[in-house]
Amino acid sequence: MSYQALYRKYRSQRFDEMVGQKIVATTLKNAIINGQISHAYLFSGPRGTGKTSAAKIFAKAINCPNQKDGEPCNDCYICESITKGTLDDVIELDAASNNGVDEIREIRDKSTYAASQATYKIYIIDEVHMLSTGAFNALLKTLEEPTENVVFVLATTELQKIPATIISRVQRFAFKSITTADIHKHLQEVLDEESVKYEDKALTVISKSAEGGMRDALSLLDQALSFSDVNSGLQEKDALLVTGSIAEVALVDYVNALSNSDEKEALEQLDKLFSEGKNMLRFTEDLLAYFRDMLLDKESPISYSRLYQWTDITIESMKNIKETSQTKVAADVMTLRLSEISDGVNAVNSASASPDLLAEIQSLKSELARLKAESSTPTLSSERNTEREVEQVTVPNSVNSTPVSVNRELIYKALEEATNEARHSIVEVWDEIVQSFNKPSEKALIKNTQPVAASENYVVVTFPHENLAKRVMENDDLQLQFGNLLSRIVDFSPKILALAEEQWSDLRSDYVASRHSSTPDYQKEAPTEDEGLSQAKALFGDKVVEIRD
Repeated sequence: MSYQALYRKYRSQRFDEMVGQKIVATTLKNAIINGQISHAYLFSGPRGTGKTSAAKIFAKAINCPNQKDGEPCNDCYICESITKGTLDDVIELDAASNNGVDEIREIRDKSTYAASQATYKIYIIDEVHMLSTGAFNALLKTLEEPTENVVFVLATTELQKIPATIISRVQRFAFKSITTADIHKHLQEVLDEESVKYEDKALTVISKSAEGGMRDALSLLDQALSFSDVNSGLQEKDALLVTGSIAEVALVDYVNALSNSDEKEALEQLDKLFSEGKNMLRFTEDLLAYFRDMLLDKESPISYSRLYQWTDITIESMKNIKETSQTKVAADVMTLRLSEISDGVNAVNSASASPDLLAEIQSLKSELARLKAESSTPTLSSERNTEREVEQVTVPNSVNSTPVSVNRELIYKALEEATNEARHSIVEVWDEIVQSFNKPSEKALIKNTQPVAASENYVVVTFPHENLAKRVMENDDLQLQFGNLLSRIVDFSPKILALAEEQWSDLRSDYVASRHSSTPDYQKEAPTEDEGLSQAKALFGDKVVEIRD
């Protein structure tokens, strides 16, 4: 028998075997148990996360005569035929090569015929976003008038390209990127099953390189095993060579040179990696991930101020490296720019800092504390309240960074219009929206964000740091893409208002204080029940509880 690739050999055959998609698997199983089978489903998410596998498991489960607890038996004729792809009642179509109107019309015509062997006739259309406009229109007609016992399962890696008319007629399931830990654990199980020795560090390298895709992880593992020595088993060096990843020790040496502002040593470390055949784009991606880990490490010897600036330079350089054929030159320029960034925080805290600089920083801190105290105290003057509502709030980031301005009036307007329903609608699909961004730089920029207030016109999103919020507000293309995604997924397109988490906390407190101070006495004494509850719930969600005396 010919060799079978690992990603095919270890493809999930039951919902319980799916890795990292527990919510999707549980929901589909419950639908089967309760007999709530819809006529159309849309599976969206990154490549290699189990969309097509889930579609085939679903096809087996709803047709299996021995189905138990929503799972197929995988032993009967129906299950075995679907697994092999030989059952006529389960039709798989790749929209990348069959994207015309004629192909979809043929499906529409044939779908009117009942299943010959199974209970349900299943059409699985992979990469459905590749269909032409005419083909989508033909598919829409089929979904509007579904034939009994015919089920369509559409799969896509680019949800934003699916027309809203299609999305509104299907049940959507968002497949998430599989965590590095889950991939690592599954690779261990595969190698134990194959009785192959391995170094744990090798699996860590492969798990990170897979970028959330199990299929990619198993394919890389296959390559690494082919390259490794049978007697010694899979080693870290084999995984590094196959994936093109950078060993952590090499990143440590490079970053140490940067932290010492030793550009010569940093360039030498980069030359060493390049001479070993390392891809400069992959190096930059690994470097960005390394900076992220340092930001999450509270005991990192490098200041946050410096790491934020390094991250900005690396993201910008990544774009340049992608667009040029001279990747080594671009990486050299990045290295020189990184080595020029000095550690402003350490300089301020050192004994060598000038007294004038320390005095100026202390003055700025005192002024900031005074302004915060003043803004949090309600005032009886309506003129000062009006001035505070329209002022531009400026929050200093650090000694070396540019202040970020926030339009207080616009934020207040967004809070006035905010509804709990709109916020919930966006919160439920936020992970899906973040995953829909394809560029690593954009995905890194909006990762760890959270929508905190929303209406049909505005959505307030918080970021871990002011610089990240500023970059989003200044990026018109990113704003437009956000709007398109929200329009397709939640059917309304609010303007994104980006804030740092600290800014949001301060502005929310000021907004509540200003509302209180501007309310007439007779309204304070007898607030209407509906208005008070609705404003509180719009701002703080369902955690608000009404207490009556």
